[in-house]
Amino acid sequence: MNKITFLGAGSTVFVKNVLGDVMMTEALQDFELALFDIDAERLSDSERLLKSLAQSLGSRCSVKTYHDRKEALRGAKYVINAIQVGGYDPCTITDFEIPKKYGLRQTIADTLGIGGIFRNLRTIPVMLDFAKDMQEVCPDAWFLNYTNPMAVLTNVMNVHGGIKTIGLCHSVQVCVPHLFDTLGIDQTGVVAKIAGINHMAWLLEVTKDGVDLYPEIKRLARQKQQETHDDMVRYELMHRFGYYVTESSEHSAEYHPYFIKRNYPELIERYNIPLDEYPRRCVNQIAEWKEMREKLFASENIQHTRSHEYASHIMEAMETDRPYKIGGNVINNGLITNLPREACVEVPCLVDGSGISPTYIGDLPPQLAALNRTNINTQLLTIEAAMTGKKEHIYHAAMLDPHTAAELSMDDIVAMCDDLIEAHGDWLPKFS
Repeated sequence: MNKITFLGAGSTVFVKNVLGDVMMTEALQDFELALFDIDAERLSDSERLLKSLAQSLGSRCSVKTYHDRKEALRGAKYVINAIQVGGYDPCTITDFEIPKKYGLRQTIADTLGIGGIFRNLRTIPVMLDFAKDMQEVCPDAWFLNYTNPMAVLTNVMNVHGGIKTIGLCHSVQVCVPHLFDTLGIDQTGVVAKIAGINHMAWLLEVTKDGVDLYPEIKRLARQKQQETHDDMVRYELMHRFGYYVTESSEHSAEYHPYFIKRNYPELIERYNIPLDEYPRRCVNQIAEWKEMREKLFASENIQHTRSHEYASHIMEAMETDRPYKIGGNVINNGLITNLPREACVEVPCLVDGSGISPTYIGDLPPQLAALNRTNINTQLLTIEAAMTGKKEHIYHAAMLDPHTAAELSMDDIVAMCDDLIEAHGDWLPKFS
């Protein structure tokens, strides 16, 4: 039997979306859906939900839980990853509260910035353990990574884990629909080209019937900026740098040195920046889970509509050899020529029976490549810290982060990193 393994299967709602899609895909029928999570209760919830969903959908997929990770992976053809190491309490709380003591504020802290660095450092060892298991029991499997920080983890799995890995993020799929919905533009027949790095990929081209839509987008965006709305940071970046960026304004605010600044507190209100947004989401999600759980299990006839997630489409294209285009995160083997080759980039990719083929982009506009490189610098130094175990590279990664460097002195950055290392304790490997 073919096998799809889901690591982090305690994320019950996301499991329902991704594996519900699988159950609705004819080419993926008769696969075993192997579930693994370190939280036995949440794992049991996901198993119960998926078995009920399979019955409702008339799917021929089987559902099986595992408490041994290596056995869950054994013989897998595809592995889907959606783990979070350390969770909200204690690790996300630590990522926010210690920087706050130094006057460094964040919004999401799961990709770049000081929070992104430390999320990487505690997640990379776990990912490399996955890779070690996979090398032993399913070396030819495709690893579909949904876990943030996307660029670093996808890079590590490919380069240091030796596993065929594609990084998948929602921001590419929703970029144009969100922009056009917000501005009231009809999306029908629109053709777009997006490339860059994860959470900072750029809408390079957007046309309809061969006509460039950017002039109209920018005209409407300038009008929209006269009122308060949820996308003010991205519109400002587009105004200043010429292109719209894929990831949300609350994310983008902390990837640059321009928006969250102690000496300019008025910018928070001006650009409607939600400081401490991710901890609030976590608290709300935890509080809402009990009610959501009861609703999910109250129905005897659970239904599902195929989502926009790429995973089932990727596996379907590989199984049927029917091509499908995605936006994927891959190693930059000459794809974007003015970004470092060792970086992980987000580009259009063609998926078919031969695997995943990234497309050549060439040079990005110079200002966009420059913005990407500011984030790539921190990503690569974070990988260096994780792979060498040298604490000095944690300091380097933090000192190169645009937002952190714009707010703190080098002495404070080093002291803050030391405090974070101590507070994370056993969640981090030991650094020399």
